[in-house]
Amino acid sequence: MRKAALHNLGCKVNSYETEAMQQMLEAAGYEIVPFAPGADVYIINTCSVTNIADRKSRQMLHKAKKMNPSAVVVAAGCYVQAAGEKIAKDEAVDIVIGNNKKTDLIEILENHFRENEICQETPEMEESYIIDIAQTHDYEDMHIEKTAGHTRAFIKVQDGCNQFCSYCIIPYTRGRVRSRSMQSVEKEVRALAERGYKEIVLTGIHLSSYGVDFPEEERTTLLELIVRLHEIEGLERIRLGSLEPRIVTREFAGALAGMNKICPHFHLSLQSGCDETLKRMNRRYTTEEYLEGCRILREAFDRPAITTDVIVGFPGETEEEFRTTEAFLRKAGFYEMHVFKYSRRKGTKADRMEGQLTEAVKAERSDRLLKLEKEMSKSYRESFLDKNVEILLEEKAEIDGKPYLTGYTKEYVKGAVPYEEGRKGGFANGKGAAMLNDEIMLLSEESEF
Repeated sequence: MRKAALHNLGCKVNSYETEAMQQMLEAAGYEIVPFAPGADVYIINTCSVTNIADRKSRQMLHKAKKMNPSAVVVAAGCYVQAAGEKIAKDEAVDIVIGNNKKTDLIEILENHFRENEICQETPEMEESYIIDIAQTHDYEDMHIEKTAGHTRAFIKVQDGCNQFCSYCIIPYTRGRVRSRSMQSVEKEVRALAERGYKEIVLTGIHLSSYGVDFPEEERTTLLELIVRLHEIEGLERIRLGSLEPRIVTREFAGALAGMNKICPHFHLSLQSGCDETLKRMNRRYTTEEYLEGCRILREAFDRPAITTDVIVGFPGETEEEFRTTEAFLRKAGFYEMHVFKYSRRKGTKADRMEGQLTEAVKAERSDRLLKLEKEMSKSYRESFLDKNVEILLEEKAEIDGKPYLTGYTKEYVKGAVPYEEGRKGGFANGKGAAMLNDEIMLLSEESEF
């Protein structure tokens, strides 16, 4: 029995694919072991969203080869697509597998081992399995039967992006929009619900585009997929991944509000609160349109959690433009913000723009927004104190030396109850009575299970 170790870098889509590859290996008879010395195969599902992600991908590939020089090191995913010929010169890598080829993992490995047994030597060059992702129209249908967690499962339903934001390399590494069939998604979710999973999170590279690539006679939408999944018995919660602001219409929000399994937790990608910066980013909405989406959600739901992404230090961003963004963020009132310093990516339009800012300026602006994020997040969480809430109990944690079970509300506010054996995977209903470490809401002793 060969031993395989996997390491994931990057987004939730990558995480899903890594879990799917792990389960493919298990089904093929491989023993899954920790990412440590002793494995026969190391698989790194790489990321290329930033230069830092590229560097981390290279570092993990080299770490794997150092842990066992005789092992087979497999580089998979986005960095492989972005690096091109560069990765062919990396002596730490034995096999490269691009996007839309990960389902061939077992066959690729078995071919590698078979050929090596015949030749009795390791090939001088790595084996490359990379396709022209821009010309790919087929969705790579991967599946999972379980996840590392035991209550929540991320479900990939879409791949690729057609937006071509000026700073983003992803359309070049993931290709155009490709959607998973509704039947395939429903089958996987139904099976997970039967195994006791209570919550799913729908995810994709550009989730809002789900279904636009289907033939006209089969055309469907993300909302239609959600309606279908809402009917699955045993499934208690449906959470959505990152959405484009323009998908939020009164019809969309009203339909979601009418389904009791929907989590009122919406990640609306923003990137900048300044219209001029948004134009340079090639984001296809205005700040007013974005704010209208927030208003619609707050009309449809009681205190929905609205989270977002913000890039600071984009080329040409003046102090005035940054202050405009800062003021907009306060006005929008987010639960959480993911703040990123702009990272130049070769091959993108933004890389060639004038007005590139220094790392010092980016860091200073990032610090200001992170401070604002902390203030807004604390205020939002505190709004649930002494309110009736429900948390899905997920894991045991020690807080201030005492054992608790922690989980999340539908709004993704973390909560806790005193630990008791057997409660994991169930729900706790009660009132938030206090905050633990200013981050976790403690349900009162009157809570029901």
